[in-house]
Amino acid sequence: MIGRYDARPHASAIAAAVRGSGDRVMDRRAFIGSLAGGLLAAPLAAAAQPAGKVYRVGILSPGGVPDPSIATTPNLVPRNLRELGYVDGGNLVLEKRFADGKLDRLPGLARELVQLKTDVIVAAGQEATQAARDATVTVPIVMVVGSNPVARGWVASLSHPGGNITGVTVVATTVLAAKRLELIREAVPRATRIAVLAGGGPGSSVQVAEAQKAASALRVKLVVVEVPGIDYDRAFATIVTERADALVVLMSPVLTRDRKQIIDRAAKYRLPAIYEWREHVEVGGLMSYGGSLSELSRRVAAYVDKILKGAKPGDLPIEQPAKYELVINMETAKALGLTIPPSLLARADQVIE
Repeated sequence: MIGRYDARPHASAIAAAVRGSGDRVMDRRAFIGSLAGGLLAAPLAAAAQPAGKVYRVGILSPGGVPDPSIATTPNLVPRNLRELGYVDGGNLVLEKRFADGKLDRLPGLARELVQLKTDVIVAAGQEATQAARDATVTVPIVMVVGSNPVARGWVASLSHPGGNITGVTVVATTVLAAKRLELIREAVPRATRIAVLAGGGPGSSVQVAEAQKAASALRVKLVVVEVPGIDYDRAFATIVTERADALVVLMSPVLTRDRKQIIDRAAKYRLPAIYEWREHVEVGGLMSYGGSLSELSRRVAAYVDKILKGAKPGDLPIEQPAKYELVINMETAKALGLTIPPSLLARADQVIE
């Protein structure tokens, strides 16, 4: 059985976000209280840790060192591990390695983590997972990806991965690029040219290909813009020059880390945009369609915990969100002078007023 988790965050997490931003969040649907597999029922796991045992966990990311206040996998997973009883500098040593957007650095960083004799490597994104897989067939890898790991040849199946890799895939049969393109076009019916902001690498190529097919069906011109050396000013200058009416921001650990820069520039150029994670909308993005980065990171930490306690990664089913959510920020829509169609609002899981 393939693992499924509820991608929606707990009510308490949303309340905390609301208190921090001043926004009022209107729930469109009731929260599901239970989570698949019961992996989150271990905040008191500290008592279960062997006395004196110190674990070494590596985190491999294609991006740079994120601002501690930003919700990213390298920031959230350590917090989630702390909730499970692992304290960095106590019974846990965290080894974080960042490629600073230079994907060719990932193989060397992955080998470095293996040489440090890490107990588990958390790989953020497709490129990091590939690098970790190439570096070791013995060290357990917990991946966070947005593509099908079976098609990539990393695992035998989602339900029985085998080998040394398990983790979470945001999507297994699609990368959601087509769906996000459809949604932003519905939000901006006049849009005839839609930009796609890509982080580069194989992970972006798959998403762009899916978006291109959808663009043909929607009869819109797709303007693909890769971020050159994380130069967002240059990227948005190209988007403006190309006269894009809206923007789709692709899945990418780098683009997730830099979401504030992207959201600020989208606001500056009055560009309606749709993003991967609900966390983008909570800090001012217009729309998102997908899961919750915070919840995904909890699942990753839960798998790290299981492996440190003796579970084999090949025996742990790769999990997927049980549901994808559409989240809309009405305050941002008003600032853009955009009227969201009632039919789209009716389908939204949450609307931030």
